[in-house]
Amino acid sequence: MNRPVRPLVRPRRLVPGDRVAVVAPSGTVPADRLELGCGILRSWGLEVEVAPQVPASEPTLRYLAGADADRARDLERAWLDPGIAAVVCARGGYGVQRMVDLLDWEAMRAVPPKAFIGYSDITVLHEAFAVRLGLATLHGPMAASLTFVKDVPTAEHLRRTLLEPDTVRTLTSATAGTLLPGRAHGITAGGCLSLLAAERGTPHARPSFAGAILLLEDVGEDLYRLDRLLTQLLRSGALDGVAGIALGSWAECRPADRIRDLMLDRLGPLGVPVVWELGFGHGPTTLTVPLGVPAVLDADAATLTLDVPALAG
Repeated sequence: MNRPVRPLVRPRRLVPGDRVAVVAPSGTVPADRLELGCGILRSWGLEVEVAPQVPASEPTLRYLAGADADRARDLERAWLDPGIAAVVCARGGYGVQRMVDLLDWEAMRAVPPKAFIGYSDITVLHEAFAVRLGLATLHGPMAASLTFVKDVPTAEHLRRTLLEPDTVRTLTSATAGTLLPGRAHGITAGGCLSLLAAERGTPHARPSFAGAILLLEDVGEDLYRLDRLLTQLLRSGALDGVAGIALGSWAECRPADRIRDLMLDRLGPLGVPVVWELGFGHGPTTLTVPLGVPAVLDADAATLTLDVPALAG
């Protein structure tokens, strides 16, 4: 029997003067956007340290921000540094699956928890932090992501989540709507659909999202590929016992006018509440959503309400 997803340990909220580390576990980072993003973080009163590998690229595989071991070392050093209060990923892209097993998870488990922020390819690390560390994380914008540096509401929502978490308890957006009605209570989990599907069968993947409010979003996928990814989750048992599903953005997925029908076709038989386009993911504006905390998904109202703040007091 699949063991239900359980609440995870929440890191503490941030305060002005805290040090945060920016790391690049995945793809190469645009220097101009990195500078803008770090400037935004500093404007919140945070001290920002950019890890050595962030501006680099792997000599042969130039889509990677340096060699696998170097990217892993940057993340591990930031996590083990007692003076670092949060680790913010610079961007997604591709590469986490190449380095995730190079991290010293025993050493990382031995230090106090800290906030960890990212999305897209970082979904693999969210799952690893949940399964291997028992730690809640934040599915949110990254320091050099275009949305973070260009969209004020995106940056403001992350700021409030980090520094004023009590003020961010009910999540919704202008695009949110009811796909399948009902209310469900569960533990938030998930992220980028293609990465969740790619993790199936790996040694540390959780057997299912039983008891979870599952977040799903993706970018740049054709309809048949989304179908295949959802079908992989269904056939693998990953969706057995899921409590409810919150769908995010489907930017550049084609054809856009058929995605809603596909979600009804694949997710409808589960018989659980589903919210359409809650407002997280690769869209032009994105919410920061905590993973690993109890919440109520109200599909009729198209809201996700956290039982507790994303970060502890």
